[in-house]
Amino acid sequence: MNLVEHIASERQRKEILLMTHIVIGYPNFDDSLRLVESMVEAGVDLMELQIPFSEPIADGPVILRANQQSLMSGSTVDRCLAFGEEVSRRFDIPFLLMSYYNILFKRGISSFVDSMAAAGLAGAIVPDLPPEEAAEYLEAMGRNDLAPIFIYSPNTTTERMNEIADCAGGFIYCVARKGVTGAETTFSQEFSEYLERCRAATDLPLALGFGVKDKSDVDFLRGRVDIAVVGTQTIRVMEEQGVGSVQGFVEGLR
Repeated sequence: MNLVEHIASERQRKEILLMTHIVIGYPNFDDSLRLVESMVEAGVDLMELQIPFSEPIADGPVILRANQQSLMSGSTVDRCLAFGEEVSRRFDIPFLLMSYYNILFKRGISSFVDSMAAAGLAGAIVPDLPPEEAAEYLEAMGRNDLAPIFIYSPNTTTERMNEIADCAGGFIYCVARKGVTGAETTFSQEFSEYLERCRAATDLPLALGFGVKDKSDVDFLRGRVDIAVVGTQTIRVMEEQGVGSVQGFVEGLR
């Protein structure tokens, strides 16, 4: 079952799916595994595993700091791929890799994607790779039946949305606003109109992230998108209250 089929199957049972995000190796690899265990136990439907990078340009200060500390602690791409393979083997939800194009380029695009497939991952989010520069990546992802997740933002034109949809797979990641992760998002009428444009541009499922932080945000997104993405807030909860608090926080989102 590919990612689109999996999402469709889960959506028959749930009004909205939940995707969470971790930075692999933050605060350390043991706690990263505990976070995954806690989130799966709490009922998340998909998970985004970020390979840390020195210049994560789409990320705000919380995730930026997590990237830096993971790298300082000795995180490597090989170790992150091994982590992805371990959790994919142990837990029965789709796992996606998220990182920046330099990571793929340095390793070799085809080699990186083949390693993802061997690890049992479902797809990838590469926010700084535009579709028109992604031919080798798209070929490798298609050959391995992996989902290339692309991004819509509020300033993406309708024409551009259609172009992105032609290349994307799995789902479309709709960012709630311009800017970086972790800042405040206002869910307004203008925002609803943006989501209507997203829905009209593609038949793929829609995920919404950037600023989703509590149950009221998730409730607002019911009927508007297929997947609510909670990233920065789970890291904040872990930093403030410890790894053990994350399961209760995630359970409270639904």
